[in-house]
Amino acid sequence: MSRVVFACVDADTLGGIQQVTHTLAQGLAGRGHDVHVIGLHRARSPFRYVDRPRYHHHVISRAEPGNRLARVRADRRLRRLLGRIEPGYAVMTSPSAVIRVRDLLPAGSRSIGQYHGSYDHARGCWHLGSIRKHYAELDQAVFLSEDDAMSFAEHALLPNAQALPNPLAHWPARMAALDVPRVLGVGRLEGVKRFDRLISAFARSGVPEPWELHLIGDGGERERLRAHAGREGVAGRVVFRGAVPAAEMSAEYLSAAVLGLTSEHEGLPVVLLESGAHGVPSVAFDVSGGVRSAGQVLVPPGDVDAFAAELGRLADSVEERRRLGADARARAEAFRLDHVLDGWERLFAHVDR
Repeated sequence: MSRVVFACVDADTLGGIQQVTHTLAQGLAGRGHDVHVIGLHRARSPFRYVDRPRYHHHVISRAEPGNRLARVRADRRLRRLLGRIEPGYAVMTSPSAVIRVRDLLPAGSRSIGQYHGSYDHARGCWHLGSIRKHYAELDQAVFLSEDDAMSFAEHALLPNAQALPNPLAHWPARMAALDVPRVLGVGRLEGVKRFDRLISAFARSGVPEPWELHLIGDGGERERLRAHAGREGVAGRVVFRGAVPAAEMSAEYLSAAVLGLTSEHEGLPVVLLESGAHGVPSVAFDVSGGVRSAGQVLVPPGDVDAFAAELGRLADSVEERRRLGADARARAEAFRLDHVLDGWERLFAHVDR
């Protein structure tokens, strides 16, 4: 079997890139591959994704290098570590990881650059320029949806672009009954997730009590969001749950009726896949090809009133929720871990040709 290295700027923060990386690492290791996950620096509050990892886990620095000398020392440690791991497939999980790791790979390594965002997000920031400059030189560039892979191939001139979706770590045996009056939001309480919009949409939707909005996650925006719920008149119906261990998330989806996703940008959000696998319908802003591939009810980005109308429509009809929930579970089948791992193994074979 092959040796596979996943290199992340930070491999242990609570976030989508990290969750996907550890899920893929565990899955590939379970198929007999020799897998290493490398974090270039340690997270401030490390989150444990896999209880019994079958892969190797390395951290290069205790903190992000603060000056040139610290960066040189960290790169020296990284080069030594990569030299001890026999060459194989090196998956760099972001543009920043590509910049840091690509030139330190030992001879014979196959270089693969992932991008977990959408094309639309990349062109709005420095990512597109970096991808255009660095990813074309890699053996393979991997994006989250066919739409995004096509856009990067055309507009970033990447002849090596390919689509591979994020995987589901687990496939639930049960589907949600969708009879609990609860809208669910899941993610870091940070600005890019725009939970303020979800709170506003919930308030404007007109859904009556006992409906509640439960926000799962933690972050720097918590108190600001709490104050926003008060201004919107729903302070008593927005429940801030904090971080929930990964092993307990299935119960949260089973207790939800609708998932709301109001992020400023997303690639292929794992939360859409997880909720869909549990048969929970979603309302989401149409911000990427990945969201379109997994979401059921899409509204124009930033249109809070349209989002509120769809929340109200689903809250009014358990039959419609169950129809869309069945569709969500059917869509999620394509993202089951074994299917995605098959795709990665086909990619490795393609790179070797």
